[in-house]
Amino acid sequence: MKRRIPAEWEEQEALLVVFPPKQSDWAHSIKEIHQTYVEFIGKIARFQKCLVICEDKTALANLLPNLQNIELIEMPTNDTWIRDFGGINIYKNHKRRTYDFIFNAWGNKFEANLDNTITQQLFYQGYLQGKLKSLDFVLEGGSIDSNGHGVMLSTAYCLFEENRNPELSKKGIKKTLKKLFGLKKLIVLKHGALMGDDTDSHIDTLARFINKHTIAYVKCYDKEDEHYEELQKMEKELKKTGYDLLALPLPSAKYFNNHRIPATYMNFVLINNAVLVPTYSDPCDEAVLETFKNYFPEREVVGIESSVLIREHGSLHCASMNIYKERDDA
Repeated sequence: MKRRIPAEWEEQEALLVVFPPKQSDWAHSIKEIHQTYVEFIGKIARFQKCLVICEDKTALANLLPNLQNIELIEMPTNDTWIRDFGGINIYKNHKRRTYDFIFNAWGNKFEANLDNTITQQLFYQGYLQGKLKSLDFVLEGGSIDSNGHGVMLSTAYCLFEENRNPELSKKGIKKTLKKLFGLKKLIVLKHGALMGDDTDSHIDTLARFINKHTIAYVKCYDKEDEHYEELQKMEKELKKTGYDLLALPLPSAKYFNNHRIPATYMNFVLINNAVLVPTYSDPCDEAVLETFKNYFPEREVVGIESSVLIREHGSLHCASMNIYKERDDA
């Protein structure tokens, strides 16, 4: 029984997004975040299908310029971060199946009663094809990253956090992931963290595969920055992995309501023929976009202003979930 988790640069069927509910943690910036999502959805739909979960299809249809390549789905949610409560695709014997893990809002930090049901609802209403397997294991999509060739990245802060899977040992958690995803290797970083991050150091804010052999990671160049020491330690760990490395700068400090919020370029999204890269009206934005163009010459690099998104501690990758094509040719 061959199992494989695809890399994000592989061919996709759609991208899932949740349009922010009005009565949610977004109440402080609801008009601005809706504008950000309208732009995000429009740019996704230029390249592939976008499935948008929302509380009111009619109201959202009136906000969007057009519905080409966009399908609206009415479902109630607690929040918007579908990377962490959306189903995770794998291939089993070359056929796509979806894993539905338990989502407990990053170790029982927030309400998750609605978000934890979304994958099953999508499946039973026919939006997710193939087999669905529900698992008695807490895992968020933002906490793992794959090179598509049996190697997965994660972080110890998140993976072994005491409110995720307290009944399992570290060894048991690693064994479970290796079996479920058909892994040859699981790299668990012991260091790496961003201020304002609610997730206990999700890997998609820190380090990501950009091809089979290369890991991009966030690097802090300012020795006075509170992140400097921790990210230096993470860099030393990454240098020991044997992979080629690409350092992307940590943006300058961003604040909302007097708290530092986690701006990071690592929260990019790969879709068919494009890379969607978060920007933050930061001096580093243009250089980072040029770097992505160099590493993905066959894709269009699209910057999306994400300063409002990080007010609730996530960015583009956190706000979306990839659905891959039905059959695996690898």
